[in-house]
Amino acid sequence: MTKKFLYPLKFDTIFKDKIWGGQKINTILGKDFSPLPNCGETWEISGVPGNLSKISEGPLKGWTLPELIEEFKEELVGKKVFEQYGTEFPLLVKFIDAAQDLSIQVHPNDKLAKARHNSLGKSEMWYIFQADEDAKLISGFNKDTNQQEYLEYLESGRLTEILNEEEVNAGDCFYLPAGRVHTIGKGLLLAEIQQSSDVTYRIYDFDRTDDQGNKRELHNEQALDALDYKHYSEYKTPYKKALNEAVPLVKSQYFQTNLLEFTTGIIREHYRKDSFVIYTCVQGEAQIECMGQTTKISMGNAVLIPQKAPEIHLRTNSGFKMLETFMP
Repeated sequence: MTKKFLYPLKFDTIFKDKIWGGQKINTILGKDFSPLPNCGETWEISGVPGNLSKISEGPLKGWTLPELIEEFKEELVGKKVFEQYGTEFPLLVKFIDAAQDLSIQVHPNDKLAKARHNSLGKSEMWYIFQADEDAKLISGFNKDTNQQEYLEYLESGRLTEILNEEEVNAGDCFYLPAGRVHTIGKGLLLAEIQQSSDVTYRIYDFDRTDDQGNKRELHNEQALDALDYKHYSEYKTPYKKALNEAVPLVKSQYFQTNLLEFTTGIIREHYRKDSFVIYTCVQGEAQIECMGQTTKISMGNAVLIPQKAPEIHLRTNSGFKMLETFMP
């Protein structure tokens, strides 16, 4: 019997048509989502039940993430990750194209999500890599509020008056801990890295209807306990922009992400990480060499590097911009 072995893993894309979705997944990322009329999200690496990513190439082609973790355990995800999550993959990687505003929404934290949905909570980050002119998004409140005042604004149709609106440009980054009210505005194409959860409480959906004239369900009762009503001084994630070095973007208890913008190749060493590493490409292309294997990555791709690969060579002729994500 041939021994199974790990290598840099690519997965079949899962396409999601959304009421607010557009065409950029095809026109910019070059992904064919037919026969769907539009595509709001692609799920690139997912262990969410009902949406399990399958390996797209190599000897393990067709395997799902839980099957991989069951077979390779800490060799794939790391000892600490395996002990904490078992065969549940802890992160979800997406690309999102908002042709229209998404609903105003909030996600529950781990405690609430576990009690209500037997799920992880949903803290997430966005990296904007294409923005139409005057594109905006909402993150958080623009002043301290409380449940009673929030309800007064919601019920009188004035909720947006107390929400923090941000102008957005390519290269902007936002970290959204569970509990933060938010929406992605129209005209944005972004990479989203989040906890592995599909639990969303929709608060307001701009009175939209689908093809059958139906409005989408709202979850206002559930959202009340999930919301963080505080105002914060800064919602956009500050970072220094630098070429040819790894720049820290997000450092949370759920994941850490660096931005790699390189004009030449680089060797990344992960000897001290007890975690898998995910590379999500938002510009250019590269060859990933590790574990005796070579895998191509280009804009719109994500590649999962097993924990047992301590050294990764990223080679490029054109240059690249990638998110490098791992567990803390």
